[in-house]
Amino acid sequence: MGSSQFSSSTYDSNWTPEQNKMFENALAIYDTDVPDRWQKIAKLVGGTNEQEVKRQYEILLDDIKRIESGKVRLPKYRRNEGSSRINDISNEEQRLKHLKL
Repeated sequence: MGSSQFSSSTYDSNWTPEQNKMFENALAIYDTDVPDRWQKIAKLVGGTNEQEVKRQYEILLDDIKRIESGKVRLPKYRRNEGSSRINDISNEEQRLKHLKL
């Protein structure tokens, strides 16, 4: 996929946090070699169509590139003893690896 005209800074997404979560999970379920991938993802997310899903994917890729290039500062997390937040972050990192982006 080439560079897109859409980015999180220029495209106003109307997706809810729940839809975004469903979208991310659907990307992990429907790998790039799955026939009709975008249709299946749109159906799983609900309330969207194939074009909107593709657009959201381009936004996600742009966000990842911006983060990896250092253009987005990561938040500073406080360390709490006994907090499960560290495990949540580790689980999130593992989930992102399975997205194969």
